[in-house]
Amino acid sequence: MRKFNVTVNGQLYEVEVEEAEASSAPQRAAVPAPAAPAPAAKPAPKPAAAPAGAGDPIKAPMPGNILDVKVKAGDKVKTGDALVILEAMKMENPIPAPRDGTITSVAVSKGNTVEAGQVLATIA
Repeated sequence: MRKFNVTVNGQLYEVEVEEAEASSAPQRAAVPAPAAPAPAAKPAPKPAAAPAGAGDPIKAPMPGNILDVKVKAGDKVKTGDALVILEAMKMENPIPAPRDGTITSVAVSKGNTVEAGQVLATIA
């Protein structure tokens, strides 16, 4: 199973795509699937689970791929600590904590694709 974030009519959905058969290029076979109408129906419950924990949202400054998530809910962080590594335009960009606090939720996982402004985590 691979997870993807898909935006449909401005609504963000997290979908899981399962490969039907092994192929010589599994990434190519899996990438178009999230755009198909059928998977969009499956993640309908996900937006309900998406509300972040208490605190301030930390948003993606640009679209890209999540290479690594350095924190989990409950972690205490200091200003400038790397929370997530976001790959954009072939560059790895650490997304820093904007202030000291506790991570109350993490909304992304390694391998996710995110859009600019999408919530990555929440800090209180």
